[in-house]
Amino acid sequence: MINPVELFVGLRYLRAKRRTRFVSFITLISLAGVALGVAALIVILSVMNGFEGELRTRLLSMSAHGQIASADGASDDWRSLHRSVLEHPGVAAAAPLVQMEGMIQSGRELRAVLAHGIEPEYESTLSEPPLNLLEGTLDSLQPGSRKIILGRLLAVDLGLYLGDAVVMLIPRPAGDGTLRPVLERFELSGVFEAGLQEHDASLALVSASDAAAILGLGAARSAVRFRAYDVMAAPQIAAELREQLGSDVVSSDWTIENASYFRAIRIEKMMMSLILSLIIAVAAFNIVASLVMVVTDKTNDIAVLRTLGMRPAGVVKVFFIQGAVIGWAGVFIGVALGIVLAINVPVIVPFLEQTLGFQIMPGDVFYVTRIPSELESADVTTIAISAFLLTSLATLYPARRAAHVNPAVALRYE
Repeated sequence: MINPVELFVGLRYLRAKRRTRFVSFITLISLAGVALGVAALIVILSVMNGFEGELRTRLLSMSAHGQIASADGASDDWRSLHRSVLEHPGVAAAAPLVQMEGMIQSGRELRAVLAHGIEPEYESTLSEPPLNLLEGTLDSLQPGSRKIILGRLLAVDLGLYLGDAVVMLIPRPAGDGTLRPVLERFELSGVFEAGLQEHDASLALVSASDAAAILGLGAARSAVRFRAYDVMAAPQIAAELREQLGSDVVSSDWTIENASYFRAIRIEKMMMSLILSLIIAVAAFNIVASLVMVVTDKTNDIAVLRTLGMRPAGVVKVFFIQGAVIGWAGVFIGVALGIVLAINVPVIVPFLEQTLGFQIMPGDVFYVTRIPSELESADVTTIAISAFLLTSLATLYPARRAAHVNPAVALRYE
């Protein structure tokens, strides 16, 4: 327990005398370093969270939060499976899917393609936000129409315009276990842009009935995709549906299908946190240095306090209070500054771009042209607690050194 005398002396030592202005300057630098490090960590992690959310939104714009499929392959009774998925309280929408891979050709250009066979009436409820169609509509994908909608980059690579014809080469399973190539002619009826190269350069949308006919599935569908009310709950919903429907089905979700993307972001966040934590560490070393200088300067004062009856533990508390106030004030200022900056990143960045006359993320290079920010209370709490602990630990060595001052030796020549 800290008594009033220890608190008074500790706070009093924060005020520098004229001959110890340098010590006060080091103290101010230490406080500023802690504040800068904490603020930078909060802003950078918020920006990384924003990019993660932006990536998740773009990935899920052309796919669902999860999907349920028959363990034996395509399901003839997909309507019943669709109803079962929709009955789950966490599912907002569901739609059937027929998926096929192959090659697409226009003139002499040949590209790999992943085709999604969809039902427009179901797909319109599944996409949230709605699919960004630059040209055409989903309603053009009617059974037997042989219409196709391509990603923007794929359409550009093939040099296609609305109404142009393309040929798809699809490997179709044969009865003897081999694959037989099937050539199908489609007409381009739309172009979409998901804002993600993986989708825009290799994905195509066709009618589910046309895709099923090409693969010889008849009325069957490959899987039923679903959208959850809470995207973060999708893995749990997929597991519950798999358990509910039994061993006849298999499930997947967006965290499994896109694991490599989000693993890369987590590694980047961890490395950025470690690098920026060095700022706080340097500031903590400055606190140690400034307190050691204070201990050296206040040796006679410490000896007097010891002579008047203050115990070594009391001396430790005096200098702990001094160092803790510096560190904790820096953390408080850093948290406040970091929160304000993180919230206003969408305003600050355009202002800087306009003032400095350049664009940080030009649209001809990046899909994301703005810097997003998503402040999470868990990150702020973790950073604040870690900085509190680090700055508090930084006071222990100088405080213990002050406690070991020998009054007799210090006052020998006084």
